[in-house]
Amino acid sequence: MLRSPRLQAKTSTLPAPLVTIAMPCLNEEQFIEGCLASVRQQTYPPDRLEILVADGGSSDGTRAILARLSQEDARLRVIDNPDRIQAAGLNRILQEARGDVVVRMDVHCEYASDYIEKCVSVLERTGADNVGGAPRSRGETPFQRAVCAALRSPLGAGGAPQWNPDNEGFVHSVPFGTLRRDYLRSLGGFDPRAATNEDAELNQRVIARGGRVYLSPEIVFSYYPRASVSGLARQYFRYGYGRARTLVKHRGLLNPRPALPFLAVVAALAAMTVFRGSGVATGLAAAYAIVSLVEAFRVGHKEGLRVTVLTWLVFPTMLFAHGTGFGAGLVRYVLAPDW
Repeated sequence: MLRSPRLQAKTSTLPAPLVTIAMPCLNEEQFIEGCLASVRQQTYPPDRLEILVADGGSSDGTRAILARLSQEDARLRVIDNPDRIQAAGLNRILQEARGDVVVRMDVHCEYASDYIEKCVSVLERTGADNVGGAPRSRGETPFQRAVCAALRSPLGAGGAPQWNPDNEGFVHSVPFGTLRRDYLRSLGGFDPRAATNEDAELNQRVIARGGRVYLSPEIVFSYYPRASVSGLARQYFRYGYGRARTLVKHRGLLNPRPALPFLAVVAALAAMTVFRGSGVATGLAAAYAIVSLVEAFRVGHKEGLRVTVLTWLVFPTMLFAHGTGFGAGLVRYVLAPDW
């Protein structure tokens, strides 16, 4: 049985479980130091933590920062990840992990000081096989704040419960996740060929095996979204591509939500083809523009006019990038499966 650090002093003299922080990275000089600062300031017993960062061959200043920080903190160790894919790096960490519990973390985030404490506590309290929290999106630029606003809307997050920080309970997936090391190893670790969507793919295997995934509002972290339209479009194209790979590999998804953007894109293309010249396609496009504008105002107006307009732009960017990525992934993996 795992014991949370807070309960331990009252109910047990056993030490808190040893925790391995698993963090993949590649060219993250802008975020790596701030992220690791939030990790190093955790309330969890410092002598019960190891921090393993799998670097995919960064060519910016990331390695220099990691070298300096590892000299300052003996708990931090850098592992080479020549495959460059996050999932492959996580598996390299899993091979060397000494912790009873593995907490997967992302560099584009900052974590509440009790993040690890809560992850371990919720893992024990719920009896779940994987636990996590919903990201609190944080934006520094107007465009990032627009993405944050969009993620508060069903048009942006698709109504996924794991994007709502107020939700609690058993769900299909959580971002990142905390699992017992031996259980994660028994699953075969992460899918090493999954260039994206590795968290959701892992959760699908957990549930297919009869396991449970739990979302808790006690587990708090902040996420920094992409800072440009092109960066956001690339990210969501890759999300869609990865979701399609998971669909083909497992011959199904836990729920149809990830396929909805693809179906919307197909429906839009069909309408443009069937009703070309009739005005119907134009009417449908106008209807989407009006609905998304109203929703952009609802979720973004407190941030000002500029953010509201940018939120209006973010909605179709997310939708069409994810939908076209999903379509491209279907073609790729149906024609040439590669697991």
